[in-house]
Amino acid sequence: MAAAGVRARIGAAGRVLPGRFCAALGRLLPGGPWRPISTFFKASDLQVELTNEPKPKPEAGQVQQFGKHFTDHMLLVEWDRERGWGQPHIKPFQNLSLHPASSALHYAVELFEGMKAFRGEDQRIRLFRPLLNMARMYRTAARATLPPFDQLQLLECIRRLVALDQDWVPRSDSSLYIRPTFIGTEPSLGCPARHALLFVILSPVGAYFSTGPMGAVGLLAEPRYIRAWPGGVGDYKMGGNYAPTILVQGEAARAGCQQALWLYGDDHQLTEAGTMNIFLFWTDPQGDLELVTPPLNGTILPGVHRQSLLDLARKWGEFKVSERTIPMADLLRGLQEKRVREVFGVGTACVVAPVSHILYQGKNCPIPTMENGPDLAKRFLKELTDIQYGRVPSDWALPV
Repeated sequence: MAAAGVRARIGAAGRVLPGRFCAALGRLLPGGPWRPISTFFKASDLQVELTNEPKPKPEAGQVQQFGKHFTDHMLLVEWDRERGWGQPHIKPFQNLSLHPASSALHYAVELFEGMKAFRGEDQRIRLFRPLLNMARMYRTAARATLPPFDQLQLLECIRRLVALDQDWVPRSDSSLYIRPTFIGTEPSLGCPARHALLFVILSPVGAYFSTGPMGAVGLLAEPRYIRAWPGGVGDYKMGGNYAPTILVQGEAARAGCQQALWLYGDDHQLTEAGTMNIFLFWTDPQGDLELVTPPLNGTILPGVHRQSLLDLARKWGEFKVSERTIPMADLLRGLQEKRVREVFGVGTACVVAPVSHILYQGKNCPIPTMENGPDLAKRFLKELTDIQYGRVPSDWALPV
């Protein structure tokens, strides 16, 4: 199916970002403006090379380790400043060959996305709100001074890759994780990158946390560590945002927690929970039932599942839905006054993860999420998975 078909089927599920980003990016780099859109790669030019050595597919139990198994094929598209985009290729899964001076290795000129394909009970495979991922990837590429691309053409190439390796999509409540990656491959120690590589790999995955679906997780809130700040790149999906968090993740594990709760500012505002957006469901100080999540103020990654929960909750219209800062003192006061019902993280990898406790300044703060069902977290999980697995029709699900 051509990219135009993708556009027709997407409908209101997403939109392509305007061309002003291309113009802005052209002004960032030396050597003149970007080449016109006619030099963008096209899905109609996709070349496919099938593997001669298909790998054995993991058994259902083996899928539980996140990101350990990979499918038979991958998508690759090269770019350089002089020639623009090359033809997209689907090739057998293979190692990359990079110059030791490649800009991704030295200056973290790199970004990635995370999305999933789901096999429904009808055996059809669906992608979940993929245009939101394409838009975020496009925006991050501009921030990383990597070249623009046609979002619908890339999505169509990904769709065809998933269709080719569709037998790898688990036949259970697991999924196929899709990892588009974009790196600078400039073979010199100068900046910016005049060569780049966009590639996509696929991995069948199970539950992200060892606690399993809807298993409660604990969070370590350590104010000494800050994930992001205004004016930085915390709202872009760059690999450089993740490497510094690994040390803190290790501290959380040693403290008996599954993730870090990232705080910001003198009032220790809640920002994210590990790699998840965080939500609080409580009775606010004015006595209103409220679902609240931190705002997109430059320190928060605009998650696809974050937006989906906000969209669902506003559609229901059963309680107040807010995007505003949550100082730690407000959460602690809410716990003391027994106004907190649930706290949970959301993201592509975990979908919905209830929070059972927060370790903050040496004190364990129990969260009554599981004691309250968790009714709302379970409702969100059911609504999302019903769409993802095709049990409920929705324009959020794009059939492969």
